[in-house]
Amino acid sequence: MSSASATTEPPVIAATDAYEDWLRERTDVIEADLQYKHQQMKASLFAFLRGTFYRWAALWPVACPDLAKAPQVLAVGDLHVENFGTWRDLEGRLIWGVNDFDEVATMPYAVDLVRTVTSAMFAKQEKGLTIDDGAAATAVLQGYSQSLEAGGSPFVLEESHPALRAIATSAERDPVPFWSKLTKLPSATPPKRIRRLLTDWLPDDAEDIVFSARIAGVGSLGRPRYVAIGSCNGGLAAREAKAWLPSAWGWAGGSVKDQAFAPRLIKRAVRQRDPYYTVRKEWVVRRLGPHCGRIELAQFPKNRDEREILKAMGRETANLHLGTPDRGAKVLRDLSGRKPDWLLSTADAMAKATEQDWHDFRSFNAQ
Repeated sequence: MSSASATTEPPVIAATDAYEDWLRERTDVIEADLQYKHQQMKASLFAFLRGTFYRWAALWPVACPDLAKAPQVLAVGDLHVENFGTWRDLEGRLIWGVNDFDEVATMPYAVDLVRTVTSAMFAKQEKGLTIDDGAAATAVLQGYSQSLEAGGSPFVLEESHPALRAIATSAERDPVPFWSKLTKLPSATPPKRIRRLLTDWLPDDAEDIVFSARIAGVGSLGRPRYVAIGSCNGGLAAREAKAWLPSAWGWAGGSVKDQAFAPRLIKRAVRQRDPYYTVRKEWVVRRLGPHCGRIELAQFPKNRDEREILKAMGRETANLHLGTPDRGAKVLRDLSGRKPDWLLSTADAMAKATEQDWHDFRSFNAQ
């Protein structure tokens, strides 16, 4: 970032500098990856949203003061329309749901809903979504409310949810190109304790284990990320370890919670758990596979019902929020007292604030 005086810096620049200084205090930042993150943030408004949850958390009480005291839950925080994916449960069944939990913290339930709709607005500009903003907000809110009222339901794709199953098993997620790409990652030598951690989470009979460095995502770019790949009974198996950090929600509020809340949320939520997702020794460990990962909008089929997809995203958000005991009824009461267009108007306010930050970020870094 620029070394210009803080008095001339837009708020987003000052926040980014401060947050990244904090990152360097907490972990061994990979500076090249951080610069790559900045490049993505400058090039795309959607990527900027994904990469700046620390700024979203600071904007929230200013842009959404009427939601600051809404019922709080353990929430995802940096939720967006590309933060959904699939994994296999203990029965080998394909499950769909939220894929990333880096920013989990206790916050108003509305944060996840507003951020999902805001991301849909930006995805309409850049990622090929066609749904109207109002229809997107209505779909997310309908799915969320209906799931809360019903007590939630996991998304098991074996016999149900054919539209989601078609997305999850699309040609873009074919195993052959997946493993071809993964095995070509640059080799790396993780610290000894990370090599041991990854090896312990591979199958016991995995052989010829190799370690690689991986660049993925946007928000977590700059954190160390390693992959272990081993041969196992005629095929390959892979595990990834990514440096864990406390949620930026606490950082923005001046009260960092040095605790990983993601395992608690996942354990209590209404979902079929990924048996290979864990947080150990300040590292997030998960299985990598052709159908175990995030689904990008580019992988959606051309013929799709975007309203139903966003409704499912709302339902899955409720599945997670139901993991906070005794909050479902409180959230429903809060929703009943709000105007019909509250979600759209709030998402619009956050979209405008975020877009202004994006323009400031690009202009300042173009100097």
